[in-house]
Amino acid sequence: MRREKKERLIRETIRIGKIIPGGMGLGENMAGKKVMLFNTLPGEVVAEFLVTKEKTHYIEGVATEFLEKAEERVMPQDECYLSTSPFQMMNYRTELSLKEEMIRELFRKIETPEILPLKTDGNEFYYRNKMEYSFWYDIETGQNSLAFHRRGSHQKIIVEKSSIERKEIFVRAQEILAEMNARGEDSRKYQSLMLRCNQNGEISGGIFEKRKSHPDFSKLSDTILGRRFYYSANGFFQVNLPVYEMALLEISQYIGEEEVLDLYAGVGTIGLSVAKNKVKLVEVDKNAYAEMVENVAEFSGAEAVLARAEEVTDFVRMEQTVILDPPRAGCDEKLIARLNEVVPGRIIYLSCNPATQVRDIERLLAKYKIVKIQPFNFFPKTVHIENLVVLERR
Repeated sequence: MRREKKERLIRETIRIGKIIPGGMGLGENMAGKKVMLFNTLPGEVVAEFLVTKEKTHYIEGVATEFLEKAEERVMPQDECYLSTSPFQMMNYRTELSLKEEMIRELFRKIETPEILPLKTDGNEFYYRNKMEYSFWYDIETGQNSLAFHRRGSHQKIIVEKSSIERKEIFVRAQEILAEMNARGEDSRKYQSLMLRCNQNGEISGGIFEKRKSHPDFSKLSDTILGRRFYYSANGFFQVNLPVYEMALLEISQYIGEEEVLDLYAGVGTIGLSVAKNKVKLVEVDKNAYAEMVENVAEFSGAEAVLARAEEVTDFVRMEQTVILDPPRAGCDEKLIARLNEVVPGRIIYLSCNPATQVRDIERLLAKYKIVKIQPFNFFPKTVHIENLVVLERR
């Protein structure tokens, strides 16, 4: 496959001490500079690595050769695993253990209760209900292939097999690819192919063209804890519903008859699934809000609000449970300040980025104590962790 630029390989012995949050193994080179490498496990000795980023005080890259390998290393299912799911090269028990250690590392600086073992449904592969593929066009043959971007690079790798999305999605992607090739199309005019399926295997989505607005695809629906939710194929919706339901059941244990304020609510799946009485749901994305309005129609005590969470801080009241499920950047400082001012009885914080979650929680600890930390493996074989923290007023 054609290279966009010359790859830089370094032959140097690097001993990996631990896996850091973000999924890279940490070591040092002979000059004492930190070296952080994907495709490594604790105790391994790297002989060669591909550089993806180099700064004054550290290097990032991908290990390509080893002097010593860990016993926990296994053969990945996919050649493209470094692009999509770099933890394919370790056994599942090791993945769970390393992710638990990442959470402990992040929360080490603040006083916490015991961090509970990572919850999982045990399903390592074929769980994602959404996948977006790039394309590769072969000039010599005129044939198109599915592709992913190489980790840390703008280069692409052709995808012959992919094992983290549901099987129905990859089958449909190959069908669309075959149709394109039969028509003699040039995929360079396309941005990507996005497909999503529900728990029944019904598929929606399609091709995004470059420099054109994304099309509206047919909506899907799924039942979560007995309630039906509608959502668009190219909008925000959880990618691993069985494990998401496990998290919702955990959250529901901390919800009584009090009003619930669900901030960063998306299409409303958390608040509408766990609230027993009144719930106010706040979402800034207009498309997600429109879907949330449809979802609240059958819930008499629900109110949908189109706004930024930090713009409706007057909604925060003392006798509430506040649910936070922010994007990776975490919560806005204005919202944190308002929570500290009003001090609702309970805050339930579900995060896809425990690093920003810890930052936000640290600002709340003068008024709140942590009563539970429960991580979930929403994204097996990837470096990502979903973490649930329950805080109660002191």
